[in-house]
Amino acid sequence: MKIILSEDVKKLGKKGEVVEVSDGYARNFLIKKGLGKEASAGNLSELKDSQAKAARIAEEELEEAKEEAVKLSGVTLHIPVKVGGNGKLFGAVSSKEIADELKKQTGIEIDKKKLKLDETIKTVGFYPIPVKLHREVTATLKVIVEEKG
Repeated sequence: MKIILSEDVKKLGKKGEVVEVSDGYARNFLIKKGLGKEASAGNLSELKDSQAKAARIAEEELEEAKEEAVKLSGVTLHIPVKVGGNGKLFGAVSSKEIADELKKQTGIEIDKKKLKLDETIKTVGFYPIPVKLHREVTATLKVIVEEKG
């Protein structure tokens, strides 16, 4: 019997796959537990429609990420901070502060988890910060940490 999996099933397949299993296994386990449904013509067309919709949504998300990357690439963010005598900061500049400053200066909202800082910024200077917007799109945000005047 052919079954469309509703969820991932170990050693059988992933959600949305059509698999061939014995009739008893399908009726007594997969369908009964809600892990799959029979691969009838109606269910197969419904699966095809949902996969097409998911592909359209993924394409739209990719396009949005590319547009956001273009916006971010043109931004140079200036962050004024208190500095000690040797050029070291009092404290540090974290990804949260960068995200907050980006929103304040440009209106662009970015989740702090998307900013890929190796470590917090502890000295004055120029820092190119990678921003992971999508699994295929990474932009570079230019950050200048300067002494508060």
